[in-house]
Amino acid sequence: MGFFTNMKKSIQSEKKKKASEINGKHLKELLKKFKEERDRVEKETGIRPQIDQNTEMFMQKVLNVWINEGRNIDEEKFWQEVDHNRQFTHPVEFYEINRE
Repeated sequence: MGFFTNMKKSIQSEKKKKASEINGKHLKELLKKFKEERDRVEKETGIRPQIDQNTEMFMQKVLNVWINEGRNIDEEKFWQEVDHNRQFTHPVEFYEINRE
């Protein structure tokens, strides 16, 4: 019976991993569209608009997960990267506060 239990857990973890990858791709596409819209508005008006509520909500969830994992995140640096849509080009360690 232990074999089937382990196999079931393995299958479930693979499904979760695949779902998170798909969700991450969709999120990245959405954030890219939001950024392009902010870039367009900035080009037309000369003023960069604030991050929209959808982007802020999604990225707040990402930030909360990292903080719950016990990471010491530099939130100012994180939100600056979110505004310029570079938040997924760096590993999570990029946002951590170095204690040297």
